[in-house]
Amino acid sequence: MSWAFLRDLLSGVNKYSTGIGRIWVAVVFLFRLLVYVAAAENIWKHEHDEFECNIKQPGCENVCFDHFFPVSHIRLWALQLIMVSTPSLLVVFHVAYRENREKHHNQKLYKNPGKTDGGLLCTYLISLILKTGLEIFFLVLFYKLYNGFEIPRLVKCDLKPCPNTVDCYISKPTEKMIFLYCLVATSCLCIILNLSELSYLIFKYSIKCYLKRHVKKQQ
Repeated sequence: MSWAFLRDLLSGVNKYSTGIGRIWVAVVFLFRLLVYVAAAENIWKHEHDEFECNIKQPGCENVCFDHFFPVSHIRLWALQLIMVSTPSLLVVFHVAYRENREKHHNQKLYKNPGKTDGGLLCTYLISLILKTGLEIFFLVLFYKLYNGFEIPRLVKCDLKPCPNTVDCYISKPTEKMIFLYCLVATSCLCIILNLSELSYLIFKYSIKCYLKRHVKKQQ
């Protein structure tokens, strides 16, 4: 899978972000995208083939694998990475709308089309809320699907067509656990950064409005 589009998207949004937003882009690019492409994708590449049960009953192994891994870890992380990056398109589209509007009217309508103020500030805040909500949603979804953030060495399965309770073994559980903790910790860090940037922008806008009102009263 090519991640060039996502890389270009994050680079484009970086121009309109605050300092905290640029840290978020760096975290997503370095600790999520690169870790995913360079290591995590290869670790889970043959997870189905390496899932073994101590019985050769036809269909038993497939049913057990589907029960304990209803969605592939790596595909779920890929979907999460795409979804949490998508709201940033709102900011890019809004800036493009401003620039096209200036071209259409053939005059300068904004001091800086990429400056986060007015409508663009609202769009930026909405994108932060969406990113935070999606991060939390995927963490909860992951926790519910896999009953926690752990990868056991041994799972017991008694589903049909298995004739009795069988032992199934997951390959490289320790290595997978390390990357699992890394990706979950990175997701939590992204939530903290998004909330910090959201609080910072709201506080900054509130101070700006207060100073304007104060100046008007004095005048």
